Amino acid sequence: QVQLVESGGGLVQAGGSLRLSCAASGSIFSINDMGWYRQASGKQREFVASITSGGSTNYADSVKGRFTISRANAKNTIYLQMNSLKPEDTAVYYCKVRVQRFGDLYEHHYWGQGTQVTVSS
Repeated sequence: QVQLVESGGGLVQAGGSLRLSCAASGSIFSINDMGWYRQASGKQREFVASITSGGSTNYADSVKGRFTISRANAKNTIYLQMNSLKPEDTAVYYCKVRVQRFGDLYEHHYWGQGTQVTVSS
């Protein structure tokens, strides 16, 4: 199996910064795409940012220029540096990874448990 452990959420004032981490562990042969999603109360889960194994990144328009996604392949970990936070960034943030496990021909998606980010005005 594959486990994802997220950390770094919390309460911050508008304009502040937070850094989220998501570490994958388990029977991992390779990790392809890794990304972050968020879900605000009463809303659908939405894409925030993603990064490929080669380091190519993609961002939602709402976070471009403020958030930076990165990954440490040797640690099977991704990060989300969030700067200039706004109250509308308040949500539960989830990491999602596409993993090929040892002995498995196919890739599967796995989700983290989520970490709360609250931005006060």
